[in-house]
Amino acid sequence: MSSLKTTKKHHKHFNNPFPSPPPSLPFIQGNLLINSKILSSHQIFSIGKDFQLLWSTKNGGVFSIYHQSQPARSLWCTIPGQAFVSAAVAETEVEESRGSFAVKDGDVHFVCDHQTVEDVRVINESDDFLDAEGHDFLSGYLGLDLRKELESAEFPVLLITGSIFSKRKKKERVHNSGIYKDITFETNVPSVSARYWVLFDQKNSNQIGFQVKIGQPEFKLPQRGSPVGRYRRLRGKLRRFRKKKAGLGWFFTRPRGFVAVTSSEEELGELNVTSSTSTEFNKVCLTYASEGNEIFFGFGEQFSHMDFKGKRVPIFVQEQGIGRGDQPATFAANLVSYRAGGDWSTTYAPSPFYMTSKMRSLYLEGYNYSVFDLTKQDRVQVQIHGNAVQGRILHGNTPTEIIEHFTETIGRPPVLPEWLISGAVVGMQGGTEAVRRIWDELTNYKVPISAFWLQDWVGQRETLIGSQLWWNWEVDSTRYQGWQQLVKDLGAHYIKVMTYCNPCLAPTDDKPNRMRNLFEEARKLDILVKDKNGEAYMIPNTAFDVGMLDLTHPLTASWFKQILQEMVDDGVRGWMADFGEGLPVDATLYSGEDPISAHNRYAELWAQINRKFVEEWKSNRVGKEKEDPDEALVFFMRAGFRDSPKWGMLFWEGDQMVSWQANDGIKSAVVGLLSSGLSGYAFNHSDIGGYCSINLPIIKYRRSEELLMRWMELNAFTIVFRTHEGNKPSSNSQFYSNERTLTHFARFAKVYKAWKFYRIQLVKEAAQKGLPICRHLFLHYPNDDKVHSFSYQQFLVGTEILVVPVLDKGRKTVKAYFPAGESCSWQHIWTGKLYQKPGSEVWVDAPLGYPAVFVKAGSTVGETFMENLRNLNIL
Repeated sequence: MSSLKTTKKHHKHFNNPFPSPPPSLPFIQGNLLINSKILSSHQIFSIGKDFQLLWSTKNGGVFSIYHQSQPARSLWCTIPGQAFVSAAVAETEVEESRGSFAVKDGDVHFVCDHQTVEDVRVINESDDFLDAEGHDFLSGYLGLDLRKELESAEFPVLLITGSIFSKRKKKERVHNSGIYKDITFETNVPSVSARYWVLFDQKNSNQIGFQVKIGQPEFKLPQRGSPVGRYRRLRGKLRRFRKKKAGLGWFFTRPRGFVAVTSSEEELGELNVTSSTSTEFNKVCLTYASEGNEIFFGFGEQFSHMDFKGKRVPIFVQEQGIGRGDQPATFAANLVSYRAGGDWSTTYAPSPFYMTSKMRSLYLEGYNYSVFDLTKQDRVQVQIHGNAVQGRILHGNTPTEIIEHFTETIGRPPVLPEWLISGAVVGMQGGTEAVRRIWDELTNYKVPISAFWLQDWVGQRETLIGSQLWWNWEVDSTRYQGWQQLVKDLGAHYIKVMTYCNPCLAPTDDKPNRMRNLFEEARKLDILVKDKNGEAYMIPNTAFDVGMLDLTHPLTASWFKQILQEMVDDGVRGWMADFGEGLPVDATLYSGEDPISAHNRYAELWAQINRKFVEEWKSNRVGKEKEDPDEALVFFMRAGFRDSPKWGMLFWEGDQMVSWQANDGIKSAVVGLLSSGLSGYAFNHSDIGGYCSINLPIIKYRRSEELLMRWMELNAFTIVFRTHEGNKPSSNSQFYSNERTLTHFARFAKVYKAWKFYRIQLVKEAAQKGLPICRHLFLHYPNDDKVHSFSYQQFLVGTEILVVPVLDKGRKTVKAYFPAGESCSWQHIWTGKLYQKPGSEVWVDAPLGYPAVFVKAGSTVGETFMENLRNLNIL
């Protein structure tokens, strides 16, 4: 791929509090030219047994793909008369600061924006054509082996071949069209062309695979003037480009040979073309049609928006940011740490996947950095940093079908242990005596408890920014005296203990009571990520530096599993597997893979290690322990990518602000919950009350009692009901702060318990179909245009419960919408009132303690839920 400059911003103490968006590759657009001898005015080509591609000369020529069961509905369609494959060579810079990344596209050296289609060929398994060697039209492709590419294909497959090229003839800068904005093309640059191929093959009855590969660029010199002088100038420019790349040291791909096409063989000899003048494409674009009123959902866990039409969506794992545009939090975070505030697009768990309101869906395979440009009303452009694209187009008649088909391929979560979803997961800190004291209080309030989650089990130390955990994954016997007895005593009351770890290790030379120095052990085993000098890469994290485990090293997994084994040997049955989003993009890995791709993959590798340990541990149980459902482990994490639902057991949404704001407060927790659910993350939840507080002289974010209570009401209808004290516990209202908070916590822990029977059903459904617990209304009412615009306003739990949370300070009423297309009435759980008119909006009272919650009238789930509430003295 391209040269990648990495700039470190870790140690800048005063920064621009209002950074501009990173510059990006503009929307590329060109013409489509067709070989009329190959393609007639109207042709249909088979792709496997279930899909077809239609060619029509209408409006300059268009390709469209459809499922044979619905020939009138296009799943993917090119733009008439316009190129659908294009490529460029451009410089890219990544600015990095403590897990936050800004990917900037710089100088664009050349663009091939026009496209020819020279051959469209249906290939059957028996065709001699699969032996590609010797076919002239396949010359110029990188590493093409058709038999290997088609090993698992369902024949016939479809191969489109041709060229992409540039025909710029003069120096120009286009400002207003949105095409090539701020890119200058010079008169002395030769025209550029390259071969390409696009392969479509059926993967199964509801998915079609696509691959786009670009050959090496060929340069053709203008006929006027001296070709020698012009070529020398071009060669000098490319040499300067290579020297700049070499100084940066990091590349998307390795450069390869370069061919200059001139008017004669003699000129080639005179110009002395060698491999030293080399480059290859590092940006590939796939452009296709969209309808103006088409809504785009998905893209993983997104916190600010549900509909992405009109936006440019980057797919890159990173810290979500502090504030993400909400002020003054973002101002403060950006000021003290470079881009730490994030923006609407920054997220721990993106995914190169979407589905639309028109039942179209596509996702990318691989881990390269990509951008989905949806800024044009009539088209989509997917920009990939590399010289190839691979992905799948999905067929489904409903949103739920699309999720099922998507997760059938990427994977689905396992059934969660019942103990986890039976009561509250009490997140707190303070040591053994503090835990026992809070346990007594909760017992007095009759709170149903599943587990105590104790993130400070490793001990705490004082740093410049306050108390922080020791990142050395063993129990601190001073802070938690009698650890094993505490675990045993809680277990006797069917309460589990959960802890904390992450894939980073801090030096512990100054820790007085450590038993092991895990950082030194990992360093001696040579399993830490390395810097460019081959030394352990020390990565700044808040107030201290850490080493990061190289998850591609063959020794890392077994070594870390042994740490987890020691933890569970003490009786621990769950843990937060934190981080996974901060692999530096200039790191050196054991595998030798490109760190820009490994960066997105790292979160999945981190989940795999934890998941495989969970499964191995269970398989090693014997007798009654193996059959006992309560003898099961679970971990939860925040970082993820496309395939994370397969490996992660449970997710949480990371570090929301303790605020009512939209981009990083309680509202964003709902958006993240629903967007991730549309992207295959079936099990997700947030910290009750949020996490991030700010306590500066003029900027303060402190968790209020009202916010805490409303967040309790919200999370009582998610998969896990878990508290967190936050990064500054003393600044925040806590569930144990007073009688009011304890009473409210007990009340909604019981509300959560009351629908456990339904939660168990939904967990099994998620494991079988990939459907989320908490659902955007679009999933079940896709034909109701009103619900397309919803973000955090309301959501479904399964199909039977409708929740309209209070998400604004001081609000005591909410507007509830009852979707069109529903034949059942909705019953308000607190008053019993029925709402019978589909497609109607009503204002509903929602004072503290009585959030607006409805069930389908007469349904078994609704009646059982309300009966359980009565038995728990809630109704």
